[in-house]
Amino acid sequence: MNKPKFFVTPGYGEYMLNNLHYSQAVRIGDRVEISGQGGWDNDLQIPESLVDEIAQAFRNIERTLATAGAGWEHVVHVNSYHVGGLPPEVNEVMVKLFRHYMPNHAPIWTELGVAALALPTMRIEIRVTAIVP
Repeated sequence: MNKPKFFVTPGYGEYMLNNLHYSQAVRIGDRVEISGQGGWDNDLQIPESLVDEIAQAFRNIERTLATAGAGWEHVVHVNSYHVGGLPPEVNEVMVKLFRHYMPNHAPIWTELGVAALALPTMRIEIRVTAIVP
């Protein structure tokens, strides 16, 4: 059995580890799981625009995957959590970014509407599973 190895995203991940005692990613063998990533910057600020927040969440996923030696090309499963319902424009942005970051494959996806997320201003959180050959 492979021993889990935990990873911290430079910047905001260090804050999460020091203040909330959790890691941003874990790798066990060829499998990488990441914690939910919001559309925050290194100071945990959220953009006013929902489109910008979603795009930043995708960039944070990319950063977090990289800490564990993975990338979007390895993502097989996506869970997304959305505050405020799921209007068509949310799916349009998500699908556009899926096609941008994963042009050669379509992962499985579970999309949920939720009442609230960890930060009061968060409207989206995304977590992924990746398999690195």
